[in-house]
Amino acid sequence: MHRRCAAPRKRHPHRLATRLYLRIYLAVLVALAATALLFMLAMRWAYDGPSFGQKLDVLAEAAGELLPPPGAPPAAQQAALERWNKRAGVDLALYAASGARIASAGAEPPKPNLGESSSYWMRGGPPGIALRLPDGRWLAGRLAGHQGHGALSLFGLLALVAFAVGLACLPMARRLTKRLERLEHGVEALGEGDLSARVAVQGRDEVARLAGSFNRAAARIEALVAAQKSLLANASHELRSPLARIRMAAELQGAQADPQTHRELERNIAELDQLIDEILLASRLDATGRPEEQFETVDLTALVAEECARAEVNFDGELASVTGDPKLLRRLIRNLIENARRYGGSEPVEVSLTRGAAGIVLEVADRGAGVAEAERERIFEPFYRARGASEQQGGVGLGLALVRQIAARHQAGVQCLAREGGGSVFRVSGLA
Repeated sequence: MHRRCAAPRKRHPHRLATRLYLRIYLAVLVALAATALLFMLAMRWAYDGPSFGQKLDVLAEAAGELLPPPGAPPAAQQAALERWNKRAGVDLALYAASGARIASAGAEPPKPNLGESSSYWMRGGPPGIALRLPDGRWLAGRLAGHQGHGALSLFGLLALVAFAVGLACLPMARRLTKRLERLEHGVEALGEGDLSARVAVQGRDEVARLAGSFNRAAARIEALVAAQKSLLANASHELRSPLARIRMAAELQGAQADPQTHRELERNIAELDQLIDEILLASRLDATGRPEEQFETVDLTALVAEECARAEVNFDGELASVTGDPKLLRRLIRNLIENARRYGGSEPVEVSLTRGAAGIVLEVADRGAGVAEAERERIFEPFYRARGASEQQGGVGLGLALVRQIAARHQAGVQCLAREGGGSVFRVSGLA
């Protein structure tokens, strides 16, 4: 029947660390970095391991058999290197055990480290190997065309691939989490009272199934709430017939009834009539869809002045017009004034209408016992009575609940404040 309207939640910008798509993207980047590190470690282990060294030694023995012996003329040494340079596409250089260059073919590779005791993989530049031949000579070689500084070496290429994969993963992660964000917005809208909130179902994965489950649950909730509102409205409407018969029977008794009993019966009938009227109004407020379609320009000052004159209370206000439903605004003003007269004691009620930074502000002040701070929010709940309130004072516990509901319908808020010098002030702010 009544849906308590919570204050609109202020949306704060998401911090980067809390965004799901960034966390997924960072996880991908960490995985790429870990993969690259493991690959480099594996390559280093493979090139520096015992098995790789043994293979280089075998290759050195084969190269020693294919090349001319150390005592061969330099021209024969040069011819052999040029022949293998053309056939294998490898830049070669042959060095004596003393480090003197004997011959070379193609771009000259780096000079081997003569301090090494066996063949090895040359680091710090383009890929190459230094073979220590069985006769003590050194043969350095690298793939032809690798004269640069290693920018397109194996590790550089690996970094380039990792960067491209990381760049491609960002829109993929964002596309996945966009659907989760839409689902989050749907849940928030449903929690704030929009029972018509639904989420678009995209894809066939777990996120799509979750969106479908949310839509089915939201539809079920909407149907249950609609059925409950319809039942309550119909039941309240049907109560008017027996209530009218009770009123007629009480009037027919006339002078025959005990005066005190007759007055009590009339009071109870009036209270029941007011309760039914307010339940029906609350049901209509919940049932109507788009309130702005029924809004019009309302002279709020005249409306407040009329209600104050009717209740014989003081009014001091500025000229103000708002956009809203005149019948609902009249009920809001009347409920606040009647509440102040009922619980405000013998002191006069004061009503004011002013313009503030947040829009037009309506205040209804009394000099009653006041409301405890712990109860200033609860008194706007349906059927809640503040401590010390007596049923003999009248009221059915829906008046202030309707005030908050009507205020929320006009994008305004209502609060109960302590009045300086004693009493309470009910302030409606944000009317526009």
